[in-house]
Amino acid sequence: MSAPVQILGGHISTESRGGPISTEPRINDRIRVSEVRLVGPNGEQVGIVRIEDAIRLAQEADLDLVEVAPGNRPPVCKLMDYGKFKYENAQKARESRRNQTNTVIKEMKLRPKIDAHDYDTKKGHVTRFLKGGDKVKITIMFRGREQSKPELGFNLLKKLADEVSEDGIVESSPKQDGRNMIMVLAPTRKKSEARVEVQADKDRKAAERAAVEEAEQQALADLRAAHIARAEPKRRRGPADNLDPDVDL
Repeated sequence: MSAPVQILGGHISTESRGGPISTEPRINDRIRVSEVRLVGPNGEQVGIVRIEDAIRLAQEADLDLVEVAPGNRPPVCKLMDYGKFKYENAQKARESRRNQTNTVIKEMKLRPKIDAHDYDTKKGHVTRFLKGGDKVKITIMFRGREQSKPELGFNLLKKLADEVSEDGIVESSPKQDGRNMIMVLAPTRKKSEARVEVQADKDRKAAERAAVEEAEQQALADLRAAHIARAEPKRRRGPADNLDPDVDL
């Protein structure tokens, strides 16, 4: 149907009222062609059949006729459970988004003459970032006369890369950038894998805490029971407690 024509001020204009183009495939009686190349539910090639016959076969099998390749001549259609097909695709897309990793680059700045304690602290942060699946940008900041000795920064970066090699690899080798020298480390594991391991570690620690708390509660209950048992008054023995009923106490 052509768009309606309006005459405004002597000028002819057209107004489009079409909605958004659907990305859903055509199914069943929405497929308006005379014949299709039919594929069975298990992928078997049926061949070219009339659209009426294809729809009839779909109804007899309690399935849908779905147009999977509309650009072909004739278009390719497949017999399938379209509702189940959409659900499984949605599940796959959701799982893919869940496993998708967002690239995060942490940054750590060092000085060429950093002291040993500060170096160990920052190396620990770098290791933690890498274990978490994040990249780390290491920046060596030169000041004053330090700029004339770039080998200090290079050696420091090489030392750091060697010491964290179990958790990260050098993605971008050290290079001078003005007064700074930069190196980028990439984690050896994917972020999704790191998340799984971190969660497993949290679950393990939570289980250990629960076991300790349960043991403490049990010990406390045993202590209370023993205290109550010691605090009960001793009952005075009477004639019924004697083995000889003729002997009175």
